Amino acid sequence: MFRGCRLGPNRASSGRVDLKSCGFRSTSVPRVAKGVCDEPVVRTRAKEKLVQIESERPFSPTLIDSFQRRHNYLRISLTERCNLRCFYCMPSEGVELSPREHILTDDEVIRLSKLFVRSGVTKIRLTGGEPTVRKSLGDIVVRLKGLRKFGLESIGMTSNGIALERRLSSLVENGLTHLNLSLDTLDPFKFEIMTRRRGHDAVLRSLDTALTSNLQSVKLNVVVVHGLNDHEVHDFLELTRDRELSVRFIEFMPFAGNKWDKRKMVPSAELLARIRHRHPDVMKAPDELNDTARSFVIPGYKGNFGFISSMSDHFCSSCNRLRLTADGQIKVCLFDAKEISLRDRMREGATDEELQQAIGLAVQGKEKHAGMEGIDVETNRPMILIGGVRVNTTFTPLRGASRSRKRKPILLPSRPGRLRLRSLAARAFSTNAPCAPDAVHPRPRLTHLDDSGKASMVDVSQKEPTKRRAVATGRIYIPEVAYDLTTANRSPLKSLEPNSAEHLSPLEKAKAKVRSKGDVLTVAKLAAIMGCKRTSDLIPLCHPLQLSHIAVTLHPEVHPSTSGSSGQEAQKDPSAASDSDVGTTRQGRGVDRTAFSILCRAEVTCGGKTGVEMEALTAVSIGLLTVWDMLKAVAGKEMTIGDIVVSSKEGGKSGDFQRVQYQTS
Repeated sequence: MFRGCRLGPNRASSGRVDLKSCGFRSTSVPRVAKGVCDEPVVRTRAKEKLVQIESERPFSPTLIDSFQRRHNYLRISLTERCNLRCFYCMPSEGVELSPREHILTDDEVIRLSKLFVRSGVTKIRLTGGEPTVRKSLGDIVVRLKGLRKFGLESIGMTSNGIALERRLSSLVENGLTHLNLSLDTLDPFKFEIMTRRRGHDAVLRSLDTALTSNLQSVKLNVVVVHGLNDHEVHDFLELTRDRELSVRFIEFMPFAGNKWDKRKMVPSAELLARIRHRHPDVMKAPDELNDTARSFVIPGYKGNFGFISSMSDHFCSSCNRLRLTADGQIKVCLFDAKEISLRDRMREGATDEELQQAIGLAVQGKEKHAGMEGIDVETNRPMILIGGVRVNTTFTPLRGASRSRKRKPILLPSRPGRLRLRSLAARAFSTNAPCAPDAVHPRPRLTHLDDSGKASMVDVSQKEPTKRRAVATGRIYIPEVAYDLTTANRSPLKSLEPNSAEHLSPLEKAKAKVRSKGDVLTVAKLAAIMGCKRTSDLIPLCHPLQLSHIAVTLHPEVHPSTSGSSGQEAQKDPSAASDSDVGTTRQGRGVDRTAFSILCRAEVTCGGKTGVEMEALTAVSIGLLTVWDMLKAVAGKEMTIGDIVVSSKEGGKSGDFQRVQYQTS
């Protein structure tokens, strides 16, 4: 499947000058044999051109932080979307996409890119989400290529390879120079476990295509998780035997929602020891300046391998990276939750100078790495959120700021109103550290999913049986005609002759059909009890329980509107339907309308190892659905089921619970 790459593995780290990026035409550079020095005149011209570029474009202080780190590498997320669901990247509960209008447009991406390049950025990498999901990816690469005249040297991309194969050749032609592919396993079945999707073959095809392209560098990123794929390290190394490929093993890092555990993280030193045991002659390779990976080579292998040791041996002292999220936030550190919105500033009409000021403020606020014992308790986005995706979570204010939902602006000389430095609320990975006043409460995890994201029944074998009780309530809103049929003393149509039914109005026929089904509330009560006993058959991961008692009541209620309300309150109620429908509520009265409903209450008890809330909720749901079925002949267009809640529960580890009484009037 794989074919050898035309370029050497050390091309990116050779330190040779890219004359094209300095303004020379390719035809002006004489071709020389490999290993032979260029002609002196060419070297002289290259040096002169570099001096000219540096004199015309000095490195901006905006991109130099308080630790004198120079940031010449920008990672741009193009989208929040992804066609995989890798467990270490996306929380098992999923994420909520931002509105389309919040995502940076192509013009905004290019404007910010140009601003960064003019300030000193020489390397741009496109990320996501998954960047190939963005339809305009090709156009963005073309426009980024136009920034070479301002000093941009390389355009890279990180992709999962699922949809890359057919697009890669055109991307390379348009200016893409470097590619990192993410592949954590060579086992197609394990691939589905780790990514929660299929597509292993597609990634391998993309890798094959990349290795035969004119890319300057092709790297394979492998996130190593103890007990899951760490035994595949040697298999990945074999990919480098006959292929000019760089495999980079990445330590499993903590992000909100990825169930990080220190025991799952395999230190790079341990992996290197395993490799040396099989390959004692492994050699250290020279590292590129500011490179995150420590590189090694195995004698006789065409490719190389390396380690990104963010947890056990961080590289923060030489960090030169900045990140721009898909929704336009500048993020100065992967593990720092603080962000500043450049999108808001641009859309308010900020000048380039004002944007540079905002960027400088963010860079100056960049701190040191939290260290392994600190990162896992920092509040930060899930990994996929580094690309701009939002979760349903609350933003916390800056230290000392108001707890109002309105975030405080940073004080700048111009347009300070919308520039926001924000801290993202996310899962806290440890409860050992004391909570600060503004600490974020950890979000509960989904207990019905295992570490790979697959559905799994909760093991309750170690629990002690206790008395469990739960009460659930729910309501179905019905029109007046249905209420009358449910509550009035009814008698059969004994006065009607067998053939007189044809003279009935449509409404009377509908009423007769409802009466023929029997007593609505009695049938619904029996259905609720039967449904309660079958809960474990209806809910896949619900434990079967030996129930002690089930009590179900259905109570019709009237909710009179207040005088002078002009019908507004009634209109909010689903029972206030159109006057033209069958069973309309108080036709022609116009102002005061009355709402009607049936309240279902189910109380369930048992002595068991797990609660009975699901049984109570199922009883209420089945009971209300039965009422709907019984009354649909006269009110099918107007009924609404809602307000189904657990009113109270007793027993269990979580303790007792009592919901505030719901007001119906």
